[in-house]
Amino acid sequence: MERFFAISGCSGGGKSSLIEALAALGFSVVPEPGRRIVAEEQAGEGKALPWVDMAAFARRAVAMAAADHRAMHDTAGPVFFDRGLVDAVAGLGHATGTVAIPDIVRQLRYNETVFMVPPWPEIYVNDAERRHGLEEGIAEYERLLNFYPKLGYRPVLLPKADIETRTRFILQQIGAY
Repeated sequence: MERFFAISGCSGGGKSSLIEALAALGFSVVPEPGRRIVAEEQAGEGKALPWVDMAAFARRAVAMAAADHRAMHDTAGPVFFDRGLVDAVAGLGHATGTVAIPDIVRQLRYNETVFMVPPWPEIYVNDAERRHGLEEGIAEYERLLNFYPKLGYRPVLLPKADIETRTRFILQQIGAY
């Protein structure tokens, strides 16, 4: 889907704030599956929390990201995903040691340009839904930066800048500014 744009990268690098800014401009957005799963699990039994069972968490993230992708199919205009299916599949592979890439990630595509939020220690904070440290976030970022091109995507690094600058950068890249 040429109009589906993934925003990926390092945890705590400002992806969710960027998604909120794009939503405020009237663009369709999809919030991060991981944060939604954590909220659901904390309200329930908590068996698929990433710090309890990473593989179960990643399986839920794959299912949710695929459902998100399908749900946005008839949405007009650009759609921005805070993470998405590729991130979830990469996480599942890391959690289980699986190297095979499931067919679903080849079937449910995003635009070849993927926006990557680099590690930004100055703004990184932990919260109730993000318990891992910056080091784990950087390791995940590096895995994603290597994984996306294997699936035919072209990572574009976002500048370490305020939300308005990052938003303008993305919109210029996709020809919507």
